[in-house]
Amino acid sequence: MYICIQAIFSTTNLMKSKKNVPLRLDLDLFELAKAKANAEKRSFNNYVEYLIFKDVGNIPNDITKKAIEELRKGHGEEIKNLHDWLDSL
Repeated sequence: MYICIQAIFSTTNLMKSKKNVPLRLDLDLFELAKAKANAEKRSFNNYVEYLIFKDVGNIPNDITKKAIEELRKGHGEEIKNLHDWLDSL
């Protein structure tokens, strides 16, 4: 197992300012999504924002891309046991 440690940004840091955008949805899709949002104790807007962030949040940033490239070049530390490695820190 290899590990890459990077800076982690909270959603609040990434979404300081907001933009109002028009959104057109199929009525049945809207009703289903609204019900799902309610089931998760979220507003519809928060639910849509959460889904988009979840998808976009999986795109590696520049720091992560650089770390991945370094690991591919063999400049990483192999970790055979995560608990032992964490204890060594």
